[in-house]
Amino acid sequence: MRLGHASSLYPVTDILARDLDAADPLARFRDRFVIEDELIYLDGNSLGRLPLSTRERLHRAIGEWGTDLIRGWDRWITLSREVGDVLATGVLDATPGEVVLSDSTSVNLYKLAAAACAARPGRRVIVTDDDNFPTDRYILQGLVEARGMELRVLKTDIDLGVSAEAVREALDPDVALVSLSHVAYRSGAVADLPAITAAAHQAGALALWDLSHSAGAVRVPLRSAGADLAVGCTYKHLNGGPGAPAFLYVRADLQAELRQPIWGWFGQRDQFDMGVEYDPVESIDRFQVGTPPVLGAYAALEGARLTAEAGIDAVAAKGAALGAYAIELCDTWLAPYGVVVASPRADARRGAHVTLRHPRAWQLSQALRAAGVIPDFRTPDRLRLGFGALYTRFVDVYAGLARLRDILTADSHLAFPERHARVT
Repeated sequence: MRLGHASSLYPVTDILARDLDAADPLARFRDRFVIEDELIYLDGNSLGRLPLSTRERLHRAIGEWGTDLIRGWDRWITLSREVGDVLATGVLDATPGEVVLSDSTSVNLYKLAAAACAARPGRRVIVTDDDNFPTDRYILQGLVEARGMELRVLKTDIDLGVSAEAVREALDPDVALVSLSHVAYRSGAVADLPAITAAAHQAGALALWDLSHSAGAVRVPLRSAGADLAVGCTYKHLNGGPGAPAFLYVRADLQAELRQPIWGWFGQRDQFDMGVEYDPVESIDRFQVGTPPVLGAYAALEGARLTAEAGIDAVAAKGAALGAYAIELCDTWLAPYGVVVASPRADARRGAHVTLRHPRAWQLSQALRAAGVIPDFRTPDRLRLGFGALYTRFVDVYAGLARLRDILTADSHLAFPERHARVT
């Protein structure tokens, strides 16, 4: 799906948006989500919409709990691997047995980072960047403090994202691990995963990728890049629901070598033998810890299946087209009011959200909410617009940015408080 340069049409008609929606091969998926109002939802990169199949599956799961009780574990015991295999083959360019649903993104990051450092004894440096998602930086800070290591933090342009060149310059024989986000949470900039992974390998280090803004939004070339390790959440573009369990990826040939630091019984060989000593199974399951959340896992499964059915190539193309359309509207309508596109303009360099810069971005975000449009705000002065390819329409982008233009024209955002709320 490609856009022509027809920005002169945008101020006066939404015909182009309607034509793009009519030609959208993913348009049918919108009817498979709970959408019961006229809200323009542009925050799917924070929390995806509820699939109808998820609502139905959770009702059935609650029934299973009520009728089967403990017998339900005959099915539930393998659910984390079932979700992992759907993610591997339908979303992440991995193979069955390389992905498992487990814990939260933060806990998974800690587990894999600690395992990677232990697998590179004598090396004392972890490389990350200063625009990596805060929890990633905090986890790594705690890890290096506990292990007596060093965190080498790259300075990154918050609009353009981390570069392979900067990573190469930071590498030396003392680096054990490079840990970065594939798609930057603030700007949507896409890092060069293959080049950075190759650079880490050349230096003898492992690479750990956070796919939270990638999975279900863009192509993730894990297999072709020879990626080592990855983590990610299921509640954004994968529509798994608030607080849905996360996933982790470990390349098959590394699984027997790596030993994660949280030894739990779901990673134990012959789990129900209740052995005295920890003896991890030689599969992706060794990276599990405790009992998985069954209801959350069913929700993650339904969301992953939807993306796999649509096809990640089609999803990525739709997300890129929605972003390109938003950028053209911004250039035409919003630039005269001091709004600047703060995301990469090239489709291949941008994930499925577009970030706009304006000194009163917080107030604009609140004014948009009052006008029936849901974006989000990111410090210091960024308005972030997220596009869920399975349910966001081009007419939604058109209407949302038209309302933002009207707010700027009337200065109505100035009536909203400048002080930030706890949740932004």
